[in-house]
Amino acid sequence: MLRGMRRHSPALPIACAALVIAALGGSAVYAGTKLDGHQVRTSSMPGNRIVPGSLPGNRLRAGTIPASRLAPGSVTGAQVNAATLGQVPSAVHAESAETARTATRATVAESAADAKRVNGYTAGCAAGTRAFAGACWQSAHSATALDAPAAAASCATQGGELPSALALAAFAQQPGIVLAVGDEWSGDLSTVSGLNKYAVIAVSMAGGISSETSTATRKFRCVIPLVR
Repeated sequence: MLRGMRRHSPALPIACAALVIAALGGSAVYAGTKLDGHQVRTSSMPGNRIVPGSLPGNRLRAGTIPASRLAPGSVTGAQVNAATLGQVPSAVHAESAETARTATRATVAESAADAKRVNGYTAGCAAGTRAFAGACWQSAHSATALDAPAAAASCATQGGELPSALALAAFAQQPGIVLAVGDEWSGDLSTVSGLNKYAVIAVSMAGGISSETSTATRKFRCVIPLVR
């Protein structure tokens, strides 16, 4: 019976023990050794081998993920650097429109500030005058009475003229206006009888119209152009 059994070599148990130790030792080494990102060679791991959510954004190099690979809604406005965005075409038009509106307002403001001057001339009624019938009328009559030619010359010196008779009568109806006692000169002639012989229409305090010789003396008021 013993003759038929084959005796094993002592090396066999040793080899088996070495295999067991190697197997257990390899598992132990694998279990005790864990790879981190620094030990992964660049481009050695494809994207489909990465577990979703296992790689934070701050570990990605800028520009490595194109916009076409981003999921819709995954990037919010808070994560976008506004300085990197160009100007939207419609925003250029909006900016131009705002500039145009600003320029218009500036032009209007400049026109308003310059409204009292026209081609270098003063526009508006000075103190002591009142706007009436498109001109500036002196609110009070003259302090002294002059003959008609002298009264006309006085108004011309002031840059104006004597008013027409009907306009003076209408002005007499304005609130606060009182014509001089004894009539005021107008700039209208009633009759001409010869060289330097003529009559001038005067207007009474009540607005009545009469004719007086040009050599008579009456008080008067001047009408000054609105632009002077």
